[in-house]
Amino acid sequence: MSQKKLSLQEQLLKSGLVTTAQARTAKSEKHKQVQQQRHNNVQVADEAKRMVQQALAEKAERDKELNRLKLEQEERKQIAAQVRQLIESHRIAIDEGAIEEFDDSHAYHFTDQNKVKKLFVPKAMRDQISSGKLAIVRLRRRYEVVPVDIAGKIRERDPASVIVWNDASAQAVQPSDDPYAQYQIPDDLMW
Repeated sequence: MSQKKLSLQEQLLKSGLVTTAQARTAKSEKHKQVQQQRHNNVQVADEAKRMVQQALAEKAERDKELNRLKLEQEERKQIAAQVRQLIESHRIAIDEGAIEEFDDSHAYHFTDQNKVKKLFVPKAMRDQISSGKLAIVRLRRRYEVVPVDIAGKIRERDPASVIVWNDASAQAVQPSDDPYAQYQIPDDLMW
């Protein structure tokens, strides 16, 4: 009972069904097959590892882009909040009792996004807007009047919020080739 179990190859050799040369070639073929499988398995594992690394790199790139977009959006929100705070804290209240009449001839007309808008302001405030001492800015869907120095701060943060800012230095300079320069503009002319 202590007989050692023989492998199939040894059993076939003992029974005389195969020769030793056949047994050796079969053994070498089996060894080659095992080596080939091991080599193929390494290549498959390397390919899988490379694909996982590529997927991780793509995910990292997407995450980086999403982070950048979130930061930009957060920065835009902060700028909008700063502009809103500047306008709300420095806007000049329009005294509706000082407005002579609420008709189009007494309103200050300006353009916003290729549309003519009007703002009813007292004559003194209308003159200050025209001379460049005050500016008109947009806050959400309303228009507010602010001092020029505040309009400059708003323009630094969001140029689209400043709607009307008449530059006083640009108005003082008359072009030399203006054919109507010799004619005086009447004082009572209303635009």
